[in-house]
Amino acid sequence: MFDLIPLITAAGYVGLFLITFAESGLFIGFFLPGDSLLFTAGFLASQGVLELKWLLPLLFIAAVLGDGVGYAFGKRVGPKIFKKEDSLLFHKDHLERAQHFFEIHGGKTIILARFLPIVRTFAPILAGVGNMKYKTFVVYNIVGALLWAVGLLLGGYFLGRLIPDADRYIVPIIIAIIFFSALPQIIHIIKNKKLRQQLISSFFSLFRRSK
Repeated sequence: MFDLIPLITAAGYVGLFLITFAESGLFIGFFLPGDSLLFTAGFLASQGVLELKWLLPLLFIAAVLGDGVGYAFGKRVGPKIFKKEDSLLFHKDHLERAQHFFEIHGGKTIILARFLPIVRTFAPILAGVGNMKYKTFVVYNIVGALLWAVGLLLGGYFLGRLIPDADRYIVPIIIAIIFFSALPQIIHIIKNKKLRQQLISSFFSLFRRSK
């Protein structure tokens, strides 16, 4: 688990920009704590540690640019991405999970995926692979960035401003955010027998390697 408050204060505005950018559309970003990080940054702004007037435009732009880079990458690489071998920063399972979500929800995935770890990183890449019209993608991208980056920042900020001694509740709130972010994927794994078997197989494979 990330100790988010020291991480955010150490990273500062530039670090927060880079983390948000990376999680929004780069392979290396799928493991980053986007939802809880944005909420906590907003909370710290309410306590005077950071300035909301800088966080809002910076992280909104980072979210939009990150998805834009992911889309451009998918557009350029195309179907070849599905032939890429697994590595430390890329797993076909993650790509297939995002693709399945995309098949169900279509273009709205760009908005919905913002609130789903892993899926949010691969969704813009798949939009590029699937040749989604760029104008359509831009609209979904901007709306998604507003709801996710700006929404979570403001949520953390107003919690800190409105609730006395809100710092007492920040840890359980972050845990709740992480849980509800992961819940749709947990349900999907439970319902999808093939994916469930793949995860179990991967777990035992890692366990045998560690022995």
